[in-house]
Amino acid sequence: MKIQYLGQNCFLFTYDGKNILSDPFYNFGKAESGFDLEAQTIDYVLITHAHGDHTADVKEVLYHHPAAQVIAQPEICAYFEHPQSIDMNFGGTTKIDDLEISMVPASHTSSFPDGRYGGEPAGYMLKTPDTTIYFAGDTGISAEMEILPKFFGKIDVAILPIGGHYTMCAEKAAFAASELIKTPKVIGCHFDTFQPIKINHDLAKSKFSEKGVELVLPKLGEILEIRK
Repeated sequence: MKIQYLGQNCFLFTYDGKNILSDPFYNFGKAESGFDLEAQTIDYVLITHAHGDHTADVKEVLYHHPAAQVIAQPEICAYFEHPQSIDMNFGGTTKIDDLEISMVPASHTSSFPDGRYGGEPAGYMLKTPDTTIYFAGDTGISAEMEILPKFFGKIDVAILPIGGHYTMCAEKAAFAASELIKTPKVIGCHFDTFQPIKINHDLAKSKFSEKGVELVLPKLGEILEIRK
């Protein structure tokens, strides 16, 4: 699986010829990432919650890629009124060929910029026959994280917010990664986008290193390849 970082919680996951765009918010960092929406094929839009920095560019994606399917909570699917929607809730799983996407809880809030209720915030487990990725969404530490490796098996990579203020900081995320999720590798997200979530990169990496976990802080537009 290839994962391109497009800013905040927006990633382009590419697996087995399918493109899954998460929490569309690519325009904010477009000058640096060089992301060209119209040059892509977007097959799925995966949304964790309704906040503007996770849904700002959804309508643009669906305008240019009307065949894309939206995977999200029922409230979010209803908000966008997109005919190709897969509305899920906690405990639910949808399959894209041999990729299983399961919705799991996140400890956060969720409402659209216009104030409309966005349902409960979520994260997702992305499980292929070879690799398991925990895409946490915006969250604080939660005891429920400890259940994830017990049920889904070894989590090869976790994509965790590390900016603090609105989500976990690096220290809390490092604890969650080592003690609860028990993953050897974390891709950081939800950092440096706005002033309240600016981080010290060296300090963040040291917090993870102390816990024996590798932290990757991707640059805008960077493509990471996840292998077993």
